Amino acid sequence: MSDNEILESAISLVEEGVSVTFPVKGWSMLPFIIGSEESVILMKPERLAVGDVVLAWVEGCRYVVHRIIRIDGNRVTLMGDGNIAGVERCLVGDVKALAAYVVDKRGRKHYMYNWWRRKAARLWWHLRPVRRYLLFIYKRI
Repeated sequence: MSDNEILESAISLVEEGVSVTFPVKGWSMLPFIIGSEESVILMKPERLAVGDVVLAWVEGCRYVVHRIIRIDGNRVTLMGDGNIAGVERCLVGDVKALAAYVVDKRGRKHYMYNWWRRKAARLWWHLRPVRRYLLFIYKRI
């Protein structure tokens, strides 16, 4: 099966109300999700809010797991926490799942939206001008 076929199957399950654990690849969500080491538990979103980490079909060509940084009516703007500048855009209907938990390499679940994770994500957003340097240090440790 291709990656897109697996994702489509996972999305079908999420739409039926089933939680799906899905591995994450790449560095785009550092430092909050470590690609190739951690997974996310995807759930059907009840409502979307700025700060949510979602699985979305962006720009009509690919799926990403990124954080919502803006919602303007039916339009959603996403950005990976590990990204320095780039954003993706999609429609609300293209958001397929909410990442509710991150599962570490030991199999422990961590809720993504407790008070300290929300505050850390908000702080990280404001650190965009120096993210490049912080991520460089993080990747070297």
